[in-house]
Amino acid sequence: MVIDVHSHFWEYPRDFTADFREQAKRARAGLEVDLTVRYEDYRAACRVPVRTVVFGGKAKLSGIWVDDALIANYVAAHPDTLIGFLSVDPTQPGWEKELRDGHETLGLRGIKLLPMYAGFKPDDERLEPLWNYAAKHRLPVLLHTGTTFMSQAPLECTLPRHIEPVAVRHPDVKIILAHLGHPYEGECVVVIRKHPNVYADISALHYRPFQFYHSLMLVQEYGVWDKVLFGTDYPFTTVNATLDGLRTLNRMLDGTALPRLDEAKIEAMIARDSLPLLGLA
Repeated sequence: MVIDVHSHFWEYPRDFTADFREQAKRARAGLEVDLTVRYEDYRAACRVPVRTVVFGGKAKLSGIWVDDALIANYVAAHPDTLIGFLSVDPTQPGWEKELRDGHETLGLRGIKLLPMYAGFKPDDERLEPLWNYAAKHRLPVLLHTGTTFMSQAPLECTLPRHIEPVAVRHPDVKIILAHLGHPYEGECVVVIRKHPNVYADISALHYRPFQFYHSLMLVQEYGVWDKVLFGTDYPFTTVNATLDGLRTLNRMLDGTALPRLDEAKIEAMIARDSLPLLGLA
């Protein structure tokens, strides 16, 4: 059984502005990425049994807004394999009600935040009600960290270091930093090493294989394999593609003296049951 802690659901293109779709072309050399999500396509690209965390996203600044009810309905159609997270944009009015409704009315079991896309830092004091709510109700929080193609999304808001004050104030909240903080992987690694309640996922990294190798070598050298979780970032990539990317990284090193990634640690990460770690068992 694989636990994919990072996948998306939305109605494409309805849930995105025209500006978002245009700027997203930077991710694929000028071509519009088809972000259509179909559960049957996701499962078809999984050669192993999988349970999946799924969320939408809310970021008015960047032009993405996915209603949490859409996520709840998607999960309800596949309750044995999907776990839904709600999303809020704390820069917009009414976000605290959306937080409560997503959890208490819709039954979503975690929180997804898009700090850079929405233009806020996760340690902003205005977010204390969110972190207090997450602590009280034991909701894990997954945050986008790392780069983007959106010009209006401030990089300063995405740095992994900004989660440290939150981790100190709220040690009972399980926090996941998405994408190993790419391209700030070193900063992400030192943050997850310091704080027992902070993890990272490896979603959407395998298609830059040398950088992925370097990132996981940092994980290895800092001794934090146990803090790294499997994730895909579907529909940007798939379970099968992510597994293959992980398992072929060392092949690049043939004929060199570069150090190898510990393949037993990679397999342990793939097989890790993240749900109890995150309070989702």
